[in-house]
Amino acid sequence: MLDTVIGAFFSFVFNKIFRIGDNTLSELLHVNKKRFAAGLFWQPVAVGYAPRKYAYTLAHNSKGKANLYVEYRSMIGLASRHKGYIAGMPSAAAEIVDALSEYSSFLAVFEIDKKYYLVAVRNGIILADKLFNNEADARAEYAKFSKIPDWTAFIAPNSWGVPRASARDLNTLLPRKAKYKLRAINLWKSRILSFILLLAFFACVYLFFREPIDKMRAVKPVQIDPELAAEYKRQIEEKSKELDAEFEIVKQEIKPLVIPYSSLPVPGARAKQCYQAIGFLMQPVTGWVQSKVICGEKNATAEFNRKYGTLDEFYTIAADFLPGATIIEIDDNTLSVSVDLPEVAVESSQDERDAETVERNIVSLFQTLHTDVKTEIVVDTLTNGVDTAKLNIVEFATTSKMMPMQFTKMFEDFGGFYMTRCVWNAIARNWNYEVIIYAK
Repeated sequence: MLDTVIGAFFSFVFNKIFRIGDNTLSELLHVNKKRFAAGLFWQPVAVGYAPRKYAYTLAHNSKGKANLYVEYRSMIGLASRHKGYIAGMPSAAAEIVDALSEYSSFLAVFEIDKKYYLVAVRNGIILADKLFNNEADARAEYAKFSKIPDWTAFIAPNSWGVPRASARDLNTLLPRKAKYKLRAINLWKSRILSFILLLAFFACVYLFFREPIDKMRAVKPVQIDPELAAEYKRQIEEKSKELDAEFEIVKQEIKPLVIPYSSLPVPGARAKQCYQAIGFLMQPVTGWVQSKVICGEKNATAEFNRKYGTLDEFYTIAADFLPGATIIEIDDNTLSVSVDLPEVAVESSQDERDAETVERNIVSLFQTLHTDVKTEIVVDTLTNGVDTAKLNIVEFATTSKMMPMQFTKMFEDFGGFYMTRCVWNAIARNWNYEVIIYAK
């Protein structure tokens, strides 16, 4: 009898280690007649680790559940073969983030084959990579992430009616020739060694405890006093009631609503901040050219394209002229260099006019300058579960030759002014501005 039990236990351990008989369906997307991997576990690569070595460390700590990884910028995504993933399969999340590189932070959900694929990216880091089989679960997860402030962009199906969100088609975002593909971690040696050591351990335990176990099997079961058992049950029930009463008086704390226009960056300070950050990143590096520099809400990022320089030369020059900057190798010929923006003075500001009047005045202002401008009125809803506030926002975007300080000065008569994004196009030699104004 004991031999049978131990044999069954060994079989269970063997199956757990090698995942025998596990046919769990993976989260796969079928786009452009190609399979893409979704639902990966993403982690930033720890300092001092090569991506493959760090993937091996994480896989080893997960007891062998992960055996594939994909490298994207300073992150790795882990996957398991037993869930249907294979080496060479492209990562959907990495390709989407690469396709939407103009956004440092975005929350997106895509409808594909009656399923919903959610990707959340914060300051270039992938927070979520999930595929949902039903719309309700996808909406709940999207709502949870949307509570995080300062998203650069929202993407959702038009049928959802999400404020400020636009719909995007996965067929146009996921390329036919993918760049970011799963690779093998190769954990077989460690698995075999672990299995052999486990067999040896249980064999020793069995031989050592065989005689005491045989004696224990002959011992008669202990008779429990019914009165003691009843008293023990009564004490447990009383303690449970005390705990229930204690937790009933604990009330969840409701956080007050944070209204965005109560602490907006002072327009002039924000313009100067972006101008200085862009000027800092536009350092000449021999053999490399800058195509554009983006000043976002939290950081500024420049893109360098290689002409004849080398990576070693770039890092050497950057150490002297770009101290404190973060460098990400997009590929062998493209680098992204970013710096965090310092805090600037803030003020409470809101335009006293309604959104339609503000939009009309903005259009009139640009008409006098003979400059095109794109405007839109959106309504954003904030809630903490108890209180609700609706914000009337006028968004506009334009291209100009004016520097940020000159551009901002045109809107001194407007309240609630916030320049969310400023881009210097080094090729076209012009500025692209994205601004929101909080109206009544």
